[in-house]
Amino acid sequence: MTEKKFDPIRETDAESIRLASTLIRTARFGALAVLDPKTGAPSASRVATATDLDGTPLILVSALSGHTAGLMADPRCSLLLGEPGKGDPLAHPRITLSCRAEKLDRNAPEGTRARRRYLNRHPKAKLYADFGDFSFFRLAPQGASLNGGFARAYVLARADLVADHAANAALADTEQGAIDHMNADHGDAVAAYARHFAGVKDRRAWLLTGVDAEGLDIASGEESRRIFFASPLADAADLRGVLVDMAKTARNDDASTTS
Repeated sequence: MTEKKFDPIRETDAESIRLASTLIRTARFGALAVLDPKTGAPSASRVATATDLDGTPLILVSALSGHTAGLMADPRCSLLLGEPGKGDPLAHPRITLSCRAEKLDRNAPEGTRARRRYLNRHPKAKLYADFGDFSFFRLAPQGASLNGGFARAYVLARADLVADHAANAALADTEQGAIDHMNADHGDAVAAYARHFAGVKDRRAWLLTGVDAEGLDIASGEESRRIFFASPLADAADLRGVLVDMAKTARNDDASTTS
């Protein structure tokens, strides 16, 4: 009788997919690995990241950088995301995405959307985002290796990583208006979302930086959080009602904890 070989890879489940999405959506930077076109050797560098509506990572890179030359010569690349935090850096969740890089046309809808969403996450990049030698790339995920901490390893497929929801198409046109309105007129609601749905313990100000069919991205200074809707939006028109209901829930929670 042969002994069954131990498999360190756990079965992919809803919890691991949610963790993967959280790591990707909240990342502000990551390690990008490309193949050096001169030597063929792997080369890694740090890049700032954002996400498209479907969760695909976005980067803004200069033509003068080595990783841009690598992406143009061979679109295959990998992206490591996940901040180490306190203590043992290997005890914290991280994800390595296998991707194919797609350079975006600035004048196409995809390029305009990428610029808008990237600058919502990295507003200081407005200083150089429109320089002629800078370009936006989508890093289309092909699969991923997720390490959720000790003895929590998973292999994810593209379908686990890309949120293909019909509502995202309409949100591409309406998202920025919702972001601007919430940040200008309902900052108290965004802060309440942070406390109730993201577990923030203090009462500092937060900004809405992204809206997609599956949830909200919020930021306060250098810190970012992900808030998932109870269920994905079936239609972009449902967003307002969902945000109103979330605000009521969060404020009721605030009232009950302070009374």
